[in-house]
Amino acid sequence: MRNKSNFFFPILMTAVLVSCLFACKKSDSEYYNYENKIQQFDGTALDYLNSQKGVFDSLLVVLNRLPALKDSLAKEKLTVFAVTNKSFEISVGNLNDIRKRNNKAPIYLATMDIAQLDTMTSRYLVRGQYESKNLSNFVDGLMVTSIAHDYPMHVLYRKLDASGFNGGGPQVLTFSDPKGSIFVRYWQRTPTNAVNIKTNNAIVNIVSPGHDFGFGDFITRINN
Repeated sequence: MRNKSNFFFPILMTAVLVSCLFACKKSDSEYYNYENKIQQFDGTALDYLNSQKGVFDSLLVVLNRLPALKDSLAKEKLTVFAVTNKSFEISVGNLNDIRKRNNKAPIYLATMDIAQLDTMTSRYLVRGQYESKNLSNFVDGLMVTSIAHDYPMHVLYRKLDASGFNGGGPQVLTFSDPKGSIFVRYWQRTPTNAVNIKTNNAIVNIVSPGHDFGFGDFITRINN
């Protein structure tokens, strides 16, 4: 008697191959045509931050203490790297853990040294508007300048891979504080979670929530 498995095996393999070819074709089309669409927001960068309830509350607390920076978010042409609540939670939590071990009282954003907050916060607000499509022209990234103190920062554009397709995934900006060094290994860097949110006066990019606000300087600056 002929083995039934010998009969069905070729049919099964043919079905699998057809399925794979269809899936690959679909995947190729999906990622080849990938485009990270620019989101439009009808309002200023400051309006956008205020509209995202539960996301930028800590940043807004800081900005309310820094009226010049707050005013810039409403009027100037900027590229903003917006820091989320989680980033501030990490930095303030680490600071107060150290203070507790040294028998010092905790301190919070509403009462911290205003000059130090100004120095650190201004680094996330960059002069000029830079969409990712413009930054993609700079293979090694681009040096930019903060709106206050003219502090040099660096932005690097890249596209992540997806499903085996090089550059087929989302766009990511790596935002760096060079710390005055020409050697990249000494830089403090953070990726973005979202890019190209276009407001009436600024391009807003959202910094990864795992970022330590202040690029490693927060504890030293505030604790002293």
